Amino acid sequence: MSKVYLLDYDAGNWQSLVNAIEKLGYSIEKIKNPDDIAKADKLILPGVGHFKHCLGKLEEFMPAVLKHIEAGKPFMGICVGMQALFAGSSEDPSQLGFGLIPGKLERFDDARKSVPHIGWNSANTSSKSFYDLRPESKYYYVHAYKYPYTPGELEGQGWTVATGVYGEETFVGAVARGNVVATQFHPEKSGAAGLRVLRSFLSGEGQKTLGQTARGAGAPTGGLTRRIIACLDVQADEAQGKPIVTKGKGYDIREESGDGGGGNIRNLGDPVELAQRYYEQGADEVTFLNIKGFRVNPLGDQPMVEMIKRAARRVFVPLTIGGGIRDSTATDGSSVVPALTIADKYFEAGADKVSIGSDAVDAALEYYANGRRLSGRTAIEQISAKYGCQAVVISLDPKRVYVASPDSDGAETGTTEHKHHTIRTKHAGPAGEQHCWFMCTKRGGSEDSTVDVVELARAVEAMGAGELLLNCIDRDGRGGGFDLELVAQVKAAVRIPVIASSGAGCPAHFADVFELEPAAAAADAALGAGIFHRGEYTVGQVKEYLAARGHEVRVVEEDV
Repeated sequence: MSKVYLLDYDAGNWQSLVNAIEKLGYSIEKIKNPDDIAKADKLILPGVGHFKHCLGKLEEFMPAVLKHIEAGKPFMGICVGMQALFAGSSEDPSQLGFGLIPGKLERFDDARKSVPHIGWNSANTSSKSFYDLRPESKYYYVHAYKYPYTPGELEGQGWTVATGVYGEETFVGAVARGNVVATQFHPEKSGAAGLRVLRSFLSGEGQKTLGQTARGAGAPTGGLTRRIIACLDVQADEAQGKPIVTKGKGYDIREESGDGGGGNIRNLGDPVELAQRYYEQGADEVTFLNIKGFRVNPLGDQPMVEMIKRAARRVFVPLTIGGGIRDSTATDGSSVVPALTIADKYFEAGADKVSIGSDAVDAALEYYANGRRLSGRTAIEQISAKYGCQAVVISLDPKRVYVASPDSDGAETGTTEHKHHTIRTKHAGPAGEQHCWFMCTKRGGSEDSTVDVVELARAVEAMGAGELLLNCIDRDGRGGGFDLELVAQVKAAVRIPVIASSGAGCPAHFADVFELEPAAAAADAALGAGIFHRGEYTVGQVKEYLAARGHEVRVVEEDV
């Protein structure tokens, strides 16, 4: 079995890359010492996270990596591994890159679009032999900083270039020259299309067929697709303690019993098998929410860790895990284990993002109590600092609080001294109220707070969260559609991507949330759970409906 060497410098989720490489029939050896790079034939530099964090750890490896490249040995950089090849980044101007490519990365303009750029986009190139990149394929990107594409600039330095388009900005999606190839997208998380790119590098075919003449970007073949996420609510069954997928009407996950009481937990199947099914149907991401995470010490929750490991070996799109990711007491009660340590375990198992829920409410309360000053101690700040904002998703559980008028806001909850962000609603309250605000809850909706959804969204954005998973207590499990007013209010409040959740009952509901007006109010992604678990519709059918309405979606390709 041929071997590939992977630079392991404590940055990002390398396990997903390991799984992809092993699927293609290659073995892995991790390199943690710069001196060991000399023995590497094929070398891959992966990375997700902050430029400063990653490049700071790479500094001692730089001379050996550059020597490897100068020797003509195959080298591949992925995401931050591509960014490392440039001279620097505005993410931290003080941190130098490898300097193999002059120029510095810049942040995407967030004036008219969400940043980070998260989702499936093209890699346009005029070369027909660029590491098996195909114009009809989509690749998974997740980054806030990019190198702007200027026609002829990199080509003049001998690079063949592929580009992506986000809004009005064209950026470098991949580069190749001689023995070097680097991608801004994650091939290990780009399904069959990404596995083809990896195989082209590992086999040597990509370098062999690249050609002698540098080629620029081809004609644009589309931009960011509509992202459909399959969500699995997971908890241990009551018999064997194994993770199962469950779902209920609202938040009631138990079967109805003949005596009117609650029966057994509703078991909809094995989470890994369902995740693979949705991956094969075309799900762009899969999210696992451990709905008992706030009652189980996550350090002792080994079945969830094993579940992620199994899923990551079979599902080659991004995986998110949520539930219990907070500072916790060690299983022996001797010490407190930081949330970052718990997140580390999930990333090491193969997760790409972590979702934080109730802890975000507490963090927001502290943020406002401290005059909107960041403490640096919250789970959000610590995980974001290490893995990048794109690795931190905040799961919000708001519910409607109806008020007679904006002036009476807060009276029903005894918080008249605090004015919340009210809206005029098209859905009148039980007493005919025409206004409401959205209260953020904790513990899966069982505990109220004084924080409204706008306040929470802005607080976690300031802390470094990269994405919001916007649930809705009032809509969950009812199949009546997403709360469009809630989505529009949150989208107007933040610049980071928003995922609409709770209430999907048919493909038209996904179109509704993507077609909100103005366009800036539309969700960046939409999530479905029960609609898929119960077999009412497949992910593919939702995408077919969206495509028929003119939306760009990722099409499932034949597996490698």
